[in-house]
Parts: sequence; C-alpha cells; structure tokens
Amino acid sequence: MRLLPLLALTASIGLTALPAGAVPPLELAFSDFFAQPIGPRGLEPTPALRAASGHEVRLVGFMVQREQPQAGRFLLTPRPVSMAEHADGDADDLPASTVTVVLPESQSQRLVAYQPGPFALTGRLEYGPAEDETGRVSWLRLHLAADALAAQPGAAAAPHSH
Repeated sequence: MRLLPLLALTASIGLTALPAGAVPPLELAFSDFFAQPIGPRGLEPTPALRAASGHEVRLVGFMVQREQPQAGRFLLTPRPVSMAEHADGDADDLPASTVTVVLPESQSQRLVAYQPGPFALTGRLEYGPAEDETGRVSWLRLHLAADALAAQPGAAAAPHSH
C-alpha cells in the first residue's frame, strides 16, 4: 500500500488547464451545503447542494487527522478536526458538512498521508446516504478522477495496518 503525501495530491488535482470546450467545476463552499439557521426539521440541503450533486465541484477544506486512516478514502471538513477512534469509538466531533473523499477504484488500497492546512480538491459530488464497508454512513462524497492521484515523485510506500 502506498502512503501518498497530500502535497502530491494537491499538485495533481485541479491545477491543470481545461481542454477547449470543457466546463469548469462548480465552486462550492461548505457553507453552501445546508440551510441556515437549522430549522425544526433539522439539516436541510440547499438548492445549491442539490444542483451540484452529480457534477464536478471544487471544494477547499481541511483533511481530518485520524488515528486509523482508511484505505481509498479520507475525510474533508470546513475546519481542522482530529478523530481519536480508539478513545471515542463511534462518537466523533465531525461537522455535518463533512465530505468523504473517495479515491478511484484503481487506488482503493492507497492511504493518503495527513496534511495540515487548507487545500482544494476537484471531483464529482454525490449527496445522499451511503454506508461504507466499516458501517459509517456518509451523506456527502467527493469522487476523485482516475488520474487525480497519479504517482508523484517523493510518494512514500507504507504498509497498511489495522
């Protein structure tokens, strides 16, 4: 399993020129996800989130620092967050707008090394409940393109452990 520094990820995502006639990704902010203030029905998706679902979007956020990174995915939030899975179990302090970033199937065994600070990602946004193999349910997923994590110089290899 390869441990890929996020700097390599950010260098390869969203920084290339668009081909002629290509539609640029929608610029979406985490604050665009749910209506504010929260009403009596709880969180309600905004028209902007519903319209962006299924389309290429560009998000700027923070990678969640986890004790146990999950192969093929990581979490992106509007603010820096750390998760202590051993100490807290299923309880976490993740914001409702947390996005699960899903690597392409061909890279489903890759771990992406934690990187502090904000960064931009571009991918296809998916809104709606989905359960992963660990049982975690996500409402927002960003599916990266197949070439988003192309091998970069300086990428370190590391074994995956549970």
